[in-house]
Amino acid sequence: MTEEIDFIIDTAKEHMDGSIAHLEKEFLNIRAGKATPQMLGGVFVDYYGSQTPLSQVANINVPDARTITVTPWEKGMLHPIEKAIQIANLGFNPMNNGDNIIISVPPLTEERRRDLVKQAKSEAEDAKIGIRNARKDANTDIKKEEKNGTSEDICKSAEESIQKLTDAYIKKIDDILAVKEAEIMKV
Repeated sequence: MTEEIDFIIDTAKEHMDGSIAHLEKEFLNIRAGKATPQMLGGVFVDYYGSQTPLSQVANINVPDARTITVTPWEKGMLHPIEKAIQIANLGFNPMNNGDNIIISVPPLTEERRRDLVKQAKSEAEDAKIGIRNARKDANTDIKKEEKNGTSEDICKSAEESIQKLTDAYIKKIDDILAVKEAEIMKV
């Protein structure tokens, strides 16, 4: 194959890898009953007038599967952090004991689990759309190469390899989704 075709395939693979990476990042935000520091990843605190990520003003620990503790680096930040967690609307009720903030992660109800599975499926579908867009862009570029004089056989072969890549990545997404679904539904 020509250098241009190889470049098109590599670019498509890069975009597909990006879709998978994005999906995995989004899946970290979908909680599955266990407490993790990432649950508070989207919380921003008003720190001397600027919105700052919680992880930059406090230490976030998970002593057990149902508890998150937030220890601010400055005692004066206890109330702003507590307020920021409530504003973030994560369904948590933070408790302030004077030194740190303790968050009890409630067990998920069956209905909430189903909602989280729906959310996970939606994220997986978005990732599949990203993969299909990468395939479409690659096939468009291959057609342009064909018009620019690259042989039809090389272009057909390149389109087939793009399709194989697409199928492999879609299967990978389905596998990742199945694992996440099992994790969410496990009581």
